[in-house]
Amino acid sequence: MKLFIFSLFFTFVINTCLQAQEKFDPVAWQAPYSLSLDGWGIERFPIPMDFAPKIPYKGVEDVRFTTGWSKPESDEYWSYAFLWYVEGLQALEAKTIEKNLAMYFDGLVNRNIEKRALPKELIKKTRAHFKKLYKPEGQDESTFTGTIHMVDYMGKKPIVLHATVHLKKCAGTDQTIIFHQFSPQERTAPIWTKLNGLWDSFRCAQ
Repeated sequence: MKLFIFSLFFTFVINTCLQAQEKFDPVAWQAPYSLSLDGWGIERFPIPMDFAPKIPYKGVEDVRFTTGWSKPESDEYWSYAFLWYVEGLQALEAKTIEKNLAMYFDGLVNRNIEKRALPKELIKKTRAHFKKLYKPEGQDESTFTGTIHMVDYMGKKPIVLHATVHLKKCAGTDQTIIFHQFSPQERTAPIWTKLNGLWDSFRCAQ
């Protein structure tokens, strides 16, 4: 009986330790790649995110916010990018991106409904539409462009984000890089020079 109790206690201790090890620390986490930090707001989350748990990846989301991201008067409003560093060599198609980003932005909106007192008539499901470019951009394995029709929970109105998604795989690794860029500004606007410059800064190693 004592041996059984000891075994249960030992199992509990091991599981507790493993859970502690698995807890994501965004400050301590060291990115195994290089992506510019200068002039950007930064946040990091584990994938799947708590607000979008059905996104079928494991990894880290590395976000870069423009300085005007949350300022309605700014030309950089709602302009930002995030990199998904995910386990496994993932294949992407337009429908996969649409499904994942619809879940992602629906999750963001849902967790802001009460916080920002969003009116019920404003709440609509996110609609994402993407297409794969015939020729990938730069060193991308694949490049996709599209739009996100969603609720602007900061401005309390509908908004359309123009989006580009880049797929890249680094030699010698079994991780996949999925880099997302968003802005309500047309792709000819100056903000896209900044967003594209961020992606140009990416390197597979530190």
